[in-house]
Amino acid sequence: MISEMSIEDYEEVYAFWSQQPGVGLTESDSREAIELFLKRNPGMSCVVRDDDGTLIGAVLCGHDGRRGFLHHMAVAPAHRKRGIGRMMVNFCLKRLRDSGITRCNIWVYTNNEAGNEFWRAIGYVHRADLGMMQRSTADVSG
Repeated sequence: MISEMSIEDYEEVYAFWSQQPGVGLTESDSREAIELFLKRNPGMSCVVRDDDGTLIGAVLCGHDGRRGFLHHMAVAPAHRKRGIGRMMVNFCLKRLRDSGITRCNIWVYTNNEAGNEFWRAIGYVHRADLGMMQRSTADVSG
């Protein structure tokens, strides 16, 4: 049911993520970018399939050597509330722990009520003292 994500899963996973509310895809989710991510973080990301092989869950997991990160965690709506999300998170957290990573961060859209409810229910804590900032690298000179 659960297995490590490989680049061979890319097209199916990308299409799945594209259909999930609360998952925001950008140029950072191209096949080339995901392949690089998977190579830098081998065996950490996972997919879940039901008995007939249909993809019903996927998450990217990686770390920077200090903190872990989960990206694009999604479970198909018809399969939610069955422990699949928790199983995927545990899969990832165990791999992070085995790599010496002691904390794992996530990003959730503030208006993603279902997502925020899920993360709180499995023990994640909102950090009101931290904010996230972002900048494109496309316009860097020099």
